[in-house]
Amino acid sequence: MTHQTPVNQQPSETIDLTASFKAYDVRGIVGETITEQTVRATGAAFVDVLDLAGQTVLVGGDMRPSSPAFAKAFAAGAAARGADVQLLDLISTDELYFACGTKDAAGVTFTASHNPAEYNGIKMSRAGAVPVSSESGLNEIREAAERYLAAGDVEPAARRGTIGVTDVLADYAAYLRSLVDLTGIRPLKVVVDAGNGMAGMTTPAVLGDAILPALPLTIVPLYFELDGSFPNHPANPLEPENLRDLQAAVVEHGADLGLAFDGDADRCFVIDEKGEPVSPSAVTGLVAKREIARAQAAGEEHPVIIHNLITSRAVPELVEREGGRPVRTRVGHSFIKAVMATEGAVFGGEHSAHYYFRDFFNADTGMLAAMHVLAALGEQDRPLSELGAEYEPYVSSGEINSTVEDKAGAVDRVRADVAGDDVVIDELDGTTFSAADGSWWFNLRPSNTEPFLRYNGEAADRALMERIRDRVLALVRA
Repeated sequence: MTHQTPVNQQPSETIDLTASFKAYDVRGIVGETITEQTVRATGAAFVDVLDLAGQTVLVGGDMRPSSPAFAKAFAAGAAARGADVQLLDLISTDELYFACGTKDAAGVTFTASHNPAEYNGIKMSRAGAVPVSSESGLNEIREAAERYLAAGDVEPAARRGTIGVTDVLADYAAYLRSLVDLTGIRPLKVVVDAGNGMAGMTTPAVLGDAILPALPLTIVPLYFELDGSFPNHPANPLEPENLRDLQAAVVEHGADLGLAFDGDADRCFVIDEKGEPVSPSAVTGLVAKREIARAQAAGEEHPVIIHNLITSRAVPELVEREGGRPVRTRVGHSFIKAVMATEGAVFGGEHSAHYYFRDFFNADTGMLAAMHVLAALGEQDRPLSELGAEYEPYVSSGEINSTVEDKAGAVDRVRADVAGDDVVIDELDGTTFSAADGSWWFNLRPSNTEPFLRYNGEAADRALMERIRDRVLALVRA
């Protein structure tokens, strides 16, 4: 049994936790909106609100310099309120979901995902990898933490919990390998850009031979050194400039494909052998086809596939063609995970390269999606550029942000201009305008935190996509 020494704290009503507690997680600037003091109080509040006294709580973190100290502070607060803490040390976010799922325990990981080095945060999960959001306990955790901060310290429970250490990397790697068999694929050369994030640890464990027998993969590593200062480029592959090193390396090494992970390795982006990105919608379609076939082989008649509303229309069309049932949902992982659970969906994908699997506790994992891409490519002889083209029949605009103060007024201008009998309008998440003949669609979605109106669109050909895009953006920015 080990205990963390209580931190000498003073009353701190001036720290406003609303600045770091977001809709789906905690995220803030280290030393300003997230500190060891606030983290300790949050650990205690996590146990109180989720009623975890006497139960196991899992605590890990990524490679950011502040993560180890934050993990220990959180563990101290949780143990003070009676939880038995297992420190997981360095983990990717999907390792946390794996641990919460297989151990049926609540847990947290310290990460700020793709945000710059000065940030850190907390992603929280209930037992079974069920997410904690503002709609499912996060606001109550914030309020309880604020009460502890105002009181000056965490009130110890009658029974103080224990703190131990557990490593889950080997079990995580073996579990993923049990879901996708890569042993029989043709040899592939893969460049992996870890961005100095957690994929630098998980890739050798899952795809390499650091723990398990070697696969028919030659891994060319880019930026595998764990370094939360991100010395090479931000660990945010959603931004095209952060993919340039990977694209060049794929061509230079004559690789079959490239994989880019974000900082906490829960998202994965794919580059083909020509150095061109494969869209997350195409990856969603590719994985969906494989998961539908597997579920059907197991006796499931119409496996459900989740896609958010700005994923390519090619995805629901493919799902229906393959005998599955597509379900459209709002953008955001808490929505996707909730619908995954209620629908019993086998798989879900988002335009942001989050991929969710029923076999992975309805949680998102970039590594498992990457393994499906490797399997699909390695089970046939064509290059990825040809294989991927099957899943990208339409031309996408990508996401375009416009700075607009009156977002509702901008949407009304567009509605007045394009509305008609040949246009279908729905408001599931923002406003989506679709041609009745299926030739184009676009969505305008206001940011909740910034003065942005986000445009995403798609059309049957590039000229039509650009014509619709330019017309709508001119109206938005008028």
